[in-house]
Amino acid sequence: MKNVKLYVMSLAAASLILTSCETWKNANNRERGAVIGAGAGAAVGAGIGAAAKNPALGAVIGAAVGGAAGHIIGRKMDQQAEEIKTEIPNAKVERVEEGIVVEFSNNVLFGFDQSVLTAASKNTLNDLIKILNKYPDTNLGVDGHTDSKGADSYNQRLSERRAESVAVYLIDNGVKSSRITTKGWGETVPKYSNNTEDGRAKNRRVEFLITANDKMKQDAQREANQGA
Repeated sequence: MKNVKLYVMSLAAASLILTSCETWKNANNRERGAVIGAGAGAAVGAGIGAAAKNPALGAVIGAAVGGAAGHIIGRKMDQQAEEIKTEIPNAKVERVEEGIVVEFSNNVLFGFDQSVLTAASKNTLNDLIKILNKYPDTNLGVDGHTDSKGADSYNQRLSERRAESVAVYLIDNGVKSSRITTKGWGETVPKYSNNTEDGRAKNRRVEFLITANDKMKQDAQREANQGA
């Protein structure tokens, strides 16, 4: 019964946030992070991610701790997001609650229908690695996506290979493997229209989900308690 109630609450929260998206979008990230209370974040995030058909959004919200500690984490994420925007102009950077979503279209990282990183993409990832290692107390999800062309099973495997290719490069170049998880979504979660070539090109993407790890959360909670 508790699980059912929590699921209903998460859907209600998702509905409230999504139906007032302009207010939500215009709010300060740290203010929005405080809305997600500790303990309910994962369920709310899952509900929002499912409703918005955006698992990156759900995953980042699900990792939130909320409250004063969330404000502290949000400030650190603001700084990291600005550095990524400045140093990597071909990345799409979005601050979401207490985390960051960094989106690269596949043509930045891979050749068409390929899962091997290009020489240019390695230079781009090297810039990202420098920033990631400046902020070691974060977890990093690497999600691969494709457009809707081709067989579902093929697209699923391709998205997995691309996510894994990126993760291996990060690990080989100094990012701790314990920080990284990978997932391939295939064509199941389009963010853009698959009815146009431009939309399909944007759906062929890799997303990085940057969230606080346990150490950052604990440090933020201690700092929040000291300021109380």
